Amino acid sequence: MSDNKLSLKSLLVPSKEVEVDFPGFEGFKLKLSFLSRETLVNMRKKATKVTFKGRPIEELNEDLFLKLYVEACIKSWEGLTLEYVNQLAPVDLGDADLSDTLPFTQENALYLMKASSVFDQFITETVSELGNFTKSNKV
Repeated sequence: MSDNKLSLKSLLVPSKEVEVDFPGFEGFKLKLSFLSRETLVNMRKKATKVTFKGRPIEELNEDLFLKLYVEACIKSWEGLTLEYVNQLAPVDLGDADLSDTLPFTQENALYLMKASSVFDQFITETVSELGNFTKSNKV
């Protein structure tokens, strides 16, 4: 391919996925997607409502934004045991077997993001660091 025909526009992708290990939780792996600035801007627009109080005022629906964010960046996980959940968020496990795993669903991902600042911080830092998506498929 000739250099003068190479276009950045044709190379750019709105998202790119990578599998990462959650630090300190052996066997807990997540498939995450890098989100482009354009994707984030579009999510913010979808979660913003304009009201008029003498002048237009934008109000961000934080719950809707978080839901859209989680759907866009957390694609799946495996190996999230109840023991790990107990370390990430306050839960009542009763007599549950701590080696049982919590299945990945968008709802489970959303509630974990809401309940665990450690999980939220890891996800946010990982998906916003482009370097995690430009090297090998493992972080």
